[in-house]
Amino acid sequence: MNRLGVIRCSVAAVLFGISAPAASRLAGDLGAFTLAGLLYLGAALAVLPVVHRTPVTISSIRRGAPRLASAVVVGGAVGPVLLMAGLANTSAASASLLLNLELVFTTVLAYFVFHEHVGNRVVVGTVLVVIAGATLGWSGDADLRWGAVLIAGACLCWGIDNCITATLDELAPSHITLAKGVVAGGANLAIGLVIDGAPSPGPVLAALVVGGFGYGLSITLWVAGARDLGAARGQLVFATAPFVGAFVAWTVFAEPVASRQVVSLLIAAAGVSFVLRSSHEHEHTHDEIEHDHEHTHDDGHHHHHHQHAHADDHERDHDQAAGSVASVGSLRHQHTHHHSPLRHSHPHVPDLHHRHDHSHA
Repeated sequence: MNRLGVIRCSVAAVLFGISAPAASRLAGDLGAFTLAGLLYLGAALAVLPVVHRTPVTISSIRRGAPRLASAVVVGGAVGPVLLMAGLANTSAASASLLLNLELVFTTVLAYFVFHEHVGNRVVVGTVLVVIAGATLGWSGDADLRWGAVLIAGACLCWGIDNCITATLDELAPSHITLAKGVVAGGANLAIGLVIDGAPSPGPVLAALVVGGFGYGLSITLWVAGARDLGAARGQLVFATAPFVGAFVAWTVFAEPVASRQVVSLLIAAAGVSFVLRSSHEHEHTHDEIEHDHEHTHDDGHHHHHHQHAHADDHERDHDQAAGSVASVGSLRHQHTHHHSPLRHSHPHVPDLHHRHDHSHA
């Protein structure tokens, strides 16, 4: 699998894993809508300094607007509110581990709705995570059960969001995060202010900081990584986030360690391990397409020439100096580019270039 994609999704997991128990501490001071809104506004502030690096065209906005709007509403507005409400009824460690249900919904939707190739390893890994979630969520505590339902609802929303944003190659990851932060965060905060009134400055600042790292940087890294791995595999790597969150809850916040939490963690960890060698190989066809995403010219798919200036000054200077495909080689860069039809065979995962049909593979 693409190593950079794995690294990006892993770092995103660490950042989000830390944010879950941190947000649970703020749930007592802020209402669900207010906290969700502040977290996503913090995300928008975090990516604001870098959005200018990849210019947005009118045509790219027009092509990506419907999917972006769906991701913003479902993943940026509804999901966070359900999570914040669930955190109020669940311990930080249990909530963190229950977030692995996002993997389950992402995998199921990726396969059945978005027709992404999954494979046996991903299926086995997902089943183990389902068992882990059931082990954790089963309890005689009514509040925990209700909290688990709310968190599961948030995970379903993010599963839909994941599958949409993994294929949203008309816009840069930072643009997607900014849109979620400004639109969804602003709407939720407005609702929260009407319902709960104005919060005190301390929790507001804390929520913005948690949102900047745990949502802003995390979402941006995950979107970039999922474009290299596919939604299901990207989410399997990201599924390490709950382990990080549980560890923080046990160590930093001194929450008691329940036996079912440990059992759930071990089962889920075994499930995640199945993704690391889940590529496959067969002859496949690439249709003609024009899109915008990060790429190199030594990956067997990007053979275009750079005859025009792009967004990155260093890349432009490099192109003008050499004027050929070889001029950029392994240099990772981003711009709108065109693909001609191509048929070949090599190991791959369902990244942006390999979302083909596998019914005859």
